[in-house]
Amino acid sequence: MNEIKKQATRDAYGEALVELGNTRRDLIVLDADLAAATKTGMFKKAHPDRFFDCGIAEQNLIGVAAGLAATGKLVFASSFAMFAAGRAFEQVRNSVGYPHLNVKIGATHAGISVGEDGATHQCCEDIALMRTIPGMTIINPADGVEAKKAVFAAALLDGPVYMRFGRLALPTIFDEAYKFEIGKGVQLTDGTDIAIIATGLMVNEALIAAETLKNEGISARVLNIHTIKPLDRDLVLEAAKQTGAIVTAEEHSVIGGLGGAVSEFLSETLPVPVLKVGVQDTFGMSGPALEVLKHFGLTAEDIVAKSKEAIALRNA
Repeated sequence: MNEIKKQATRDAYGEALVELGNTRRDLIVLDADLAAATKTGMFKKAHPDRFFDCGIAEQNLIGVAAGLAATGKLVFASSFAMFAAGRAFEQVRNSVGYPHLNVKIGATHAGISVGEDGATHQCCEDIALMRTIPGMTIINPADGVEAKKAVFAAALLDGPVYMRFGRLALPTIFDEAYKFEIGKGVQLTDGTDIAIIATGLMVNEALIAAETLKNEGISARVLNIHTIKPLDRDLVLEAAKQTGAIVTAEEHSVIGGLGGAVSEFLSETLPVPVLKVGVQDTFGMSGPALEVLKHFGLTAEDIVAKSKEAIALRNA
């Protein structure tokens, strides 16, 4: 059996920037003294004349990005999610979101899978923050292939984009023929008993959960929602109609993320049981990434348990 290729989405992000820079002379990449970690260092090496380190000053990073974008440049600004979305929120809102500038925020080290970095750096609130900014597109890729395609798609979109990347190497789900389209989710498996709507690293866990459920006679429809805003409402609604029960799975707080977006939409259109697998109303903790994910209930086993619970609620 061939070993499954793994790649961190942050690595794919760095590779995509280099390739994009080869064809887009208007591309400028900014970082906040974390180029080695965010992988923008790849772009720095390939195109040093179009890379600028703004230092440990994330608010200024976003301000510089906004200024460059206002002159017509395509700007990618990167830092850890905790700083890009958290520390610089006001600048993202007022300097990028309000004038709807063409700034792409590459936020790496998102979620609790940064492991040993601990609670202060495990950002599980960034999607919730970015969702509140009018006109902000939010992309959370499931593997390296999707991450790379997301960068190219974001570059073609006019307006602000928040892209969420991780440190942990993830199994490769898609091949190079995979078609990525902003705002359009992907159905990965068919099923009528339960719909598992996942994003980011939880997509692979959802696929494992679906196989486990299948062995128990339960058919699960797995959706990969890589674009959390705008949400693919048609795909979500169809899943709700066909199954009558939903489980969402994300490496983010259960408050304000994918689960929140799905719940808000379905409560107004087709109310069905929606249970959420994610980080509960708590901070993270330091530890090896896989152990931290297990501790906080972000595994295929947790998705299986929630799926059975959701089915029971539907049938009650």
